[in-house]
Amino acid sequence: MERDELERLVGGRLRLGFDEILNHPRLPEARHAYLRHFVRLYEGDPFLVRLLLQAGRFFVFHCAAVIETAQDMSKRETWFTVAALKQQLAIFGYASGRQVDHLVARLREVGFLEQHRAPGDGRVRLLASTPKLRAHHAEWLATNCIPLAMLFPDHDYGPVLSHDRAFHALHCSTSLPFHPVSARLLMTLPDTLLFFAHAAGPLIQNAVLKAAMDAADPNAAVPYIDAADRFGVSRTHVRNLMKDAELAGLVRITGRGGHSIQILPRFWASYDRGLALGMYLHDAVTVLAMKQWAASPAESGTTAHLAAE
Repeated sequence: MERDELERLVGGRLRLGFDEILNHPRLPEARHAYLRHFVRLYEGDPFLVRLLLQAGRFFVFHCAAVIETAQDMSKRETWFTVAALKQQLAIFGYASGRQVDHLVARLREVGFLEQHRAPGDGRVRLLASTPKLRAHHAEWLATNCIPLAMLFPDHDYGPVLSHDRAFHALHCSTSLPFHPVSARLLMTLPDTLLFFAHAAGPLIQNAVLKAAMDAADPNAAVPYIDAADRFGVSRTHVRNLMKDAELAGLVRITGRGGHSIQILPRFWASYDRGLALGMYLHDAVTVLAMKQWAASPAESGTTAHLAAE
């Protein structure tokens, strides 16, 4: 699982192995905690739901948080421009410049991105994230580290979980070199990509898996059609997604009118693999960020003050 490349980026041995995470006896418990926090993060907030209606919009949102923090105004090649954003998104398979322009425009409309002239060069337009984007990204990052903190309580995820603003910026800038390996590993998850290819796919996926776990019976039939109302997509769209998932061997559509699904073993296994992969990558970035954090006592003092505000 790209261990050599990750160790090169981290500058030493990884703290956790992929198999160590995937085979952890408490992984199902950590999965349930992650699903609860993920659904809670978006439930009841139509604005954030719309953010994830398109996978591409989410990648723009994530890359924006990362590129901006790695920006050095003395180095033009690091400037946070639309061109730099397109370069990063191409790593994740979004090569359409027109699509990226549309997604950037949409995020500007909803107050997640701003654009202004570069100091000293009015020909260049720089993008900038807003406090709204940074706050949500910090919450998203903490949600992804919750299962790590559950499974490995001896490791320190405190700065992430407390939404420490300076550490969040450090974590984002640290993660930029990890993007190519992250994209390659994402391509090993065809079932995850199936949901990413559909509008609101990750939201619907997590909602039905959480419903199945809440039922405390892995074979229970759970309704899925209400996801259309919860996430602002059509019932036909949700039904077609479930048909695709059934063809992939992930679910079995059941019940009167086919309005319920049974989660099949392949779905649980592939989801756990994706969750473990995300944890594997997040921990590698966190290890490197914590090294840099420990080497900057002045920064640590600053963030302690910010966290107390």
